[in-house]
Amino acid sequence: MALTFDDGPSESTPALLDTLRQYGSPATFFQCGGNVRRLPGIAREVQAAGHEIGNHSDSHPLCCFRAASFIEEDFARAQRTFEDVLAMKPSLMRAPFGARWFGYRRMQERLELLGVMWTVIGLDWKLPPDAVSQRILRSVRPGTIVCLHDGRGCSSRPEIRNTVEAVKRVVPALLEQGYHFETVSQILCPVM
Repeated sequence: MALTFDDGPSESTPALLDTLRQYGSPATFFQCGGNVRRLPGIAREVQAAGHEIGNHSDSHPLCCFRAASFIEEDFARAQRTFEDVLAMKPSLMRAPFGARWFGYRRMQERLELLGVMWTVIGLDWKLPPDAVSQRILRSVRPGTIVCLHDGRGCSSRPEIRNTVEAVKRVVPALLEQGYHFETVSQILCPVM
């Protein structure tokens, strides 16, 4: 299964990295270009820890009713940021708020991005850690992609204690159940 984190990096991302490192669990971080520019050191820390990085837009806009050109430019700006700051070009993307719109297909083709959603969403921005943990633990199956958040859009110093605490509970519980963690790319394109 894959753990994914949207909206980062944030000042609290290192706390998640510590837990993932403790259990040897890789994850996929769908990062916002604006946050990468704001916190390049933390973005590099995610990359150096061996986690996968995907494009979650530059400014985290709700793209419904936006022109295709707006959508493409926002994701392209994020791609340029990843190349400038991390010397890499993500191949995965996730729509902000999970809301896909008409301009996405062309943008994905032009930027060579594969869209990825989730099979379980933790609702970690509004539920307490116990509820987030229970929601995940009762819904996982082999191949599950869990969506959590290490940021809140492009806000600085977001409150993500619920996420950090839920991850501290979920990761060891799932390992005890025999699950192992992979990046989204590893799940979608397993090595034969």
